[in-house]
Amino acid sequence: MSVDLLCLGEAMIELNQRKAGGDYTQGFGGDTSNAAIAARRQGLSSGYVSAVGTDAFGDMLMDLWKAEGVSTETVARSGAPTGLYFVTHGKDGHRFTYRRAGSPASLMQPQDLPAEALSACKALHFSAISQAISASACDATFTAVEIVKKAGGLISYDTNLRLSLWPLDRARAVIHATVALADILLPGLDDARMLTGLTDAAEIAAFYLAMGPKIVAVTLGGDGVLIATPERMEHLPPHKMRLVDATGAGDAFDGAFLAEYLASGDAFQAARHANAAAALSVTGLGAVAPLPYRKDVLAFLQNNT
Repeated sequence: MSVDLLCLGEAMIELNQRKAGGDYTQGFGGDTSNAAIAARRQGLSSGYVSAVGTDAFGDMLMDLWKAEGVSTETVARSGAPTGLYFVTHGKDGHRFTYRRAGSPASLMQPQDLPAEALSACKALHFSAISQAISASACDATFTAVEIVKKAGGLISYDTNLRLSLWPLDRARAVIHATVALADILLPGLDDARMLTGLTDAAEIAAFYLAMGPKIVAVTLGGDGVLIATPERMEHLPPHKMRLVDATGAGDAFDGAFLAEYLASGDAFQAARHANAAAALSVTGLGAVAPLPYRKDVLAFLQNNT
């Protein structure tokens, strides 16, 4: 089965200690997995390119994607343990502890890629995390880009920067090499400032447009989003929401943006839609559960424009 959007990367099981010394609540994490689910909830057909273990945690992720309608035909299973991360809370805030070394996704090789499915999709989305988890996974992302571009598909890239996974100099080199291959670039402002040395969102958007992408959407956290093409640049103000948990807001934006853009072909309409989806996503706990459905985003926009 071919799908419009394929997302490539690693999904993990989340164990979140909701308060210091308390019990852990099980959830799901992984930026590109979240984006695939977010896009599916907006009505776009999506699938995931990854690998998970044959353990119980791998089964849980497969069940999640099937329940959400995300195709698992391009998810491999292996005997390596599925990645986990723990969220603990203390007086200095929350802390992430990862157990992902040697995970199935980190062992992905270019030859493992589902070339036929990649050639058939309209767009491929991945992030810098997809590249940072291992050298072989990084190589796989570049091979995937080559396959999709050769078939005429679009490349969407989130610069999601995790300095716990690789040093800044290497991250900058790999990320900017990838930016030059992307059609749609989705950087967060804080990451982009570290990567470019620039501070102003408009300057960052112009910097990245000059590298090759046709669309740059700089997400500004609580300040909305700056959407830019070579012909036009527009700041979309934030929607003021009761913040519960901002985990996954950027992924909600990515998935909703791609769903709306592939449907409409209008980057500015897609950014308005995604800006609302990201706002709605912060009103619940966790990365997946609060991801809104298309009808909720449309109703919100109707009442807030």
